Amino acid sequence: MLQDLARLCARSVTRVVVTLNQPREESPISDAERWPFSVDMRRNCAPRGFGTNHNQALQGAAESFVCVLNPDVRLVGSSDPFAALLAVARRPGVGCAYPQQVDEGGRLQDSERALPTPAALLRRRLLGLGDARVDWVNAACLVLPRQAWEAVGGFDERYHMYCEDVDLSLRLRLAGWALARAPTRVLHVGQRASRRHPQHLWWHLRSMVRLWASPAYWRARTLLPLQPHAADTIGAP
Repeated sequence: MLQDLARLCARSVTRVVVTLNQPREESPISDAERWPFSVDMRRNCAPRGFGTNHNQALQGAAESFVCVLNPDVRLVGSSDPFAALLAVARRPGVGCAYPQQVDEGGRLQDSERALPTPAALLRRRLLGLGDARVDWVNAACLVLPRQAWEAVGGFDERYHMYCEDVDLSLRLRLAGWALARAPTRVLHVGQRASRRHPQHLWWHLRSMVRLWASPAYWRARTLLPLQPHAADTIGAP
């Protein structure tokens, strides 16, 4: 990821925060390496959740725009995806710009989703039907105006893993900010760990129950308008 950023994004990225979540995790870079942006290394004394790690990384950020980025995302093509993401994030009313996500075969991933109601999940899992609207987006790669990020308080750290991106998207939209897709793509192969590891399945189920009990979820069910799949659609209450 750092090599991809250095190759394509030297003009758009000014600082990268790398969090080593495991106490004994080896650093992916050496002190002798030089980068076209500053690299801020953080090491946790104990593993923390996805939302907590990003809140810590972005706390006190002075940049006008901040980014949530998975380390397993790869930048494809020969153009800078963050130039397109920043252009969309600068539009009035946009609180979050995001790219399309593709897998290693170039197939689109389902990174844009409808509100995860029980009925919507049954349609998806049992009937194999896709979502016709966009209520939230996967947080593997997001660019947000710092004003929007700070206005909603970042991620809710009570979600250790899973559903923190649903909650963030809903709170952004309920606060009047839009989710907007940028005309660019990144490579992200979802691990689907909750289907293979009992601990991840437990985190997923616990987060889903928390989401369904949250005020943001219930407000979204009644207040959010339809936001169809479209790169230039802005949806706000």
